[in-house]
Amino acid sequence: MNKRKYISALFLATALTFSSCERVETEPRDWILDTLVWDEQDKNATVAVFFLNNIYSYIPNGFNRIDSDFLEAGTDDAIPSRANRIAQYYTNGLISVVNNPDPYWGTSYAGIRRVNIFLNNIDKVPAAAASIATWKAEARYIRALLYFELLKRYGGVPLIGDKVFSLSDNLSLPRNTYEECVNYIVSECDAVKGILTPEPISDSNWGKIPKGAAIALKGRVLLYAASPLFNGGGTSTNATLKALMGYPTYDATRWQKALDAANELIALNYYTLQSSFSGVFTTKKNTEIILAKQVGNNTSIESNNAPIGYGSPAASAGLTSPTQNLVDAFPMSNGLDINDPLSGYVPQSPYLNRDPRLALTVFFNGQTWLKRSVETFDGGLDKPGGIAVQTRTGYYLRKFMADFSNNTTYTNQSHNFPLFRFAEIVLNAAEALNELGQTEEAVKKIIDIRKRAGIKAGTDNRYGIKAAITQSELRSLIQNERRIELAFEEHRFWDIRRWKIAETAVKGAIKGMQILKTATNTFTYTPIQVGTMTFSNKLYVMPLPYDETLKNPSLIQNEGW
Repeated sequence: MNKRKYISALFLATALTFSSCERVETEPRDWILDTLVWDEQDKNATVAVFFLNNIYSYIPNGFNRIDSDFLEAGTDDAIPSRANRIAQYYTNGLISVVNNPDPYWGTSYAGIRRVNIFLNNIDKVPAAAASIATWKAEARYIRALLYFELLKRYGGVPLIGDKVFSLSDNLSLPRNTYEECVNYIVSECDAVKGILTPEPISDSNWGKIPKGAAIALKGRVLLYAASPLFNGGGTSTNATLKALMGYPTYDATRWQKALDAANELIALNYYTLQSSFSGVFTTKKNTEIILAKQVGNNTSIESNNAPIGYGSPAASAGLTSPTQNLVDAFPMSNGLDINDPLSGYVPQSPYLNRDPRLALTVFFNGQTWLKRSVETFDGGLDKPGGIAVQTRTGYYLRKFMADFSNNTTYTNQSHNFPLFRFAEIVLNAAEALNELGQTEEAVKKIIDIRKRAGIKAGTDNRYGIKAAITQSELRSLIQNERRIELAFEEHRFWDIRRWKIAETAVKGAIKGMQILKTATNTFTYTPIQVGTMTFSNKLYVMPLPYDETLKNPSLIQNEGW
């Protein structure tokens, strides 16, 4: 029997046995006795490693995560193909302390508790000291990652260190400040980075958390901390809340810390941009992916999100409708914005000569898929009308999928959600450089991204970036470059908040494209409004869950909630 299946069966049998014998639960208990998990005779640490594997399961996944929708459906980049979905609560004002589609509080603290149980007990197992050290580092990294998931949603949260609480402990814990949480996460990343498995990761260790992941997490934490919302620009006027929701005052040196972290990872001289943009997401092991959520090969991305008009055995649900707002953000292949008079954009041939990433991010009318053209025109196979779940914008999600243009069905592919990849690190460095006034150095980083994307160099070798670009102009360009390069990787939702631009980005019309087929088999393209977005400033930071504030009166709720 497969070892993992055997252990699962053993856990189940043991759990059933003990549930029949132990009638009274006097303290929080996992589903197997400590003496079996932390077995002093188990030199291979078989069950303890299974416990660690369970901790790995708390690493978040971003694919269709919000009740089968992407988090981007709560931004200006996408809407659900089904009406009245909870992801749109972020754009229609329905979020409340009891109504938040993505709370993550309970999940994060459950994972943190399991890490602390592991750290408090793993030394009882007589495994090799080096192995135990690595396992501890992996567990601590996951704990730091879970604290960041809390921090970016709520601001400062209670830090509990290595303590494992029982029912007799005082559980009324106050929130730590934003600064204390940043310092804790950064210090944990620095503490474990030299213990985690160094790059390159062998095939036998693939899936383990590498050294680069600790540096990447530190860099993202510091980038957020340097950003306008958290770096002295919080929306609260209350001094206590201001310290919980960010730094009370601005400090330009925070951008230098973010840049230093990006450069530290670059200096590993291991990670690099892959030559193929689409291959990054379908090749399980490559030197652009720093850390991804590991799952078995599958067809879930295609079956959940590809156009709906393909019947069995390649049927798809088409759950995600990217917006015209997002499509318009992609430049032309010369790197110029479509609104630039010199770009060459033709409104009635809207997908001609565009940034190659567009065709690899969204399905648009006329693309080839499963040996036929995608039909998102009114009445087409992929937008038939009626009651079918179908695109509401004229587009479907294409990103993360393998190339099935010449197939007749889907085959299992690598679909590991990328939590950190090198393109983000390059963009982080560009943003920090620009904010530090080193604008031309930042331009070089954006050129690296655009060159890989397939943007043309132009006669000036600036890939569509104008000469003598100002800091403000490049800031907008960097923000747009992150939007298109990192689309549907759960960056846009948080970026528009940390940049403090959500009040304009998530406001007004959600746009789509109406496509009509003429009698001569040509098409007309007309941008249309398919919805309206609203945003309240209190949504810059999420509300603490209502039930948590009831259980713990020491928790101070964020402003506006």
